[in-house]
Amino acid sequence: MLIESMFWEFTLRLAAASVLGALIGIDRTFRAKDAGFRTHILVCLGSALMMIVSQYGFMDVVNGTSVRLDPSRIAAQVVSGIGFIGAGTIIFRKQIVRGLTTAAGLWATAGIGLAIGSGMYAIGIVATVLTLIGLELISLIFKNVGIHTLLLQFSTSNKESIKSVSAEIARQNGHVVSYEAQTVGEGETIVYRVSILVRALNTEKESAIIRYIQQMSDIMVEKID
Repeated sequence: MLIESMFWEFTLRLAAASVLGALIGIDRTFRAKDAGFRTHILVCLGSALMMIVSQYGFMDVVNGTSVRLDPSRIAAQVVSGIGFIGAGTIIFRKQIVRGLTTAAGLWATAGIGLAIGSGMYAIGIVATVLTLIGLELISLIFKNVGIHTLLLQFSTSNKESIKSVSAEIARQNGHVVSYEAQTVGEGETIVYRVSILVRALNTEKESAIIRYIQQMSDIMVEKID
């Protein structure tokens, strides 16, 4: 059988897809994204497997009858289906959309898996390199250009500290998109849990705001994103 004779070729394709997916996943894990190392490996590996099955999984049926199959149909369904996973990484929160880059990365990873699954090694490797360039190199080049969105979540028992943070944001020409504060406790044990979404002009302004909050002794930082 063709499938049995090409076992090692198929194994190589699956292994190559896993490695290329891992390379993109490492970048996303380093960026502390929800869809990280394991997710990208599985997406790329699964896409490659589906492509192999689409091309070779029905050879017995095709050889024994006059049936005609279209291998591109499964590939098209993978492209559509990966949209559900991508949609799960996109979050609309406080007037800001997050996760679009990760969703696009998963979509590209699925395409890389399909390419490797069809035996197009060179194209898959080139696509991986270009994807990593798009995720990292371009971000480094343009990191100081454009508006940056910063989510600050912290808690404090000193209400004046919240005013100090707001004043520092204003000094750095930051724009507060949304502000939420919850009061926890009663009497003298009141703690304020604050969530502020800020738009900063550049990375330098963003870093200045983060440093200011981190050096405040009466503030416990819960999340900076």
